[in-house]
Amino acid sequence: MTRRGRVPLSERVYHSLRRDLATGAIVPTERLGEERLAEIYGVSRTPVREALARLQADGLVERHSDGLYPYRPRLEELDNLYELRIVLETRGIQRTIDVAQAAEREASRFDPAPAHDLALVRAELDTWRRMLEDPPEPGPALVAADEQFHTTLLAAAGNTALADALTGVYVRVRPVRTLDLPTPDRIATMTAEHIAIAEQLLSGNPDRALGTLTAHIDSSRSHVLSRAQQALDLTKLARAVRD
Repeated sequence: MTRRGRVPLSERVYHSLRRDLATGAIVPTERLGEERLAEIYGVSRTPVREALARLQADGLVERHSDGLYPYRPRLEELDNLYELRIVLETRGIQRTIDVAQAAEREASRFDPAPAHDLALVRAELDTWRRMLEDPPEPGPALVAADEQFHTTLLAAAGNTALADALTGVYVRVRPVRTLDLPTPDRIATMTAEHIAIAEQLLSGNPDRALGTLTAHIDSSRSHVLSRAQQALDLTKLARAVRD
């Protein structure tokens, strides 16, 4: 029986593995052997086995003929995940638009869903304005800050289930994004677009924010898919030559 306040070993290993899978600390082509992982995390094989079972249920680990491996999305799956991002994130802003339209029509006998929590949006705006003055380095910290902006924006719309679903999408695409380091120009563009979206929401213009957000995600989607295709093409080329 687990003492109150103590985190079970399998839970600790689960979160450590989930983090290492998401940040690319574990090579995507590496077989997830229980014995080796037990050695890495300093535990027995049992908590590792339990953690891997949970990660497989999460869709972050997949079984091949010779064992378990990190989930690696195919191009089509990667495209579908970005499409899901668009559905989830735009729905958050659409909720605010719906509130405004309901208030104008006064057609509902019930109180409409709350509009965006502007304090959360304002905090993110302040964060990205600071980044505009002091651009961050590419890497996992920048990816995490980008994800936080989008999940916070969605949580601010008043439906935490949408934000939780978006987090699930991010976990699956994060390894690809973490390994594809953005250029200074792309970081500057990301920062400017985040600021624009937040400012448009705060100024009471959700329609413009919706358009800016959609274009922002579409641009990221096109870039990631293009880079992934280039990587696949280079891999095929590499097979045709040797040192």
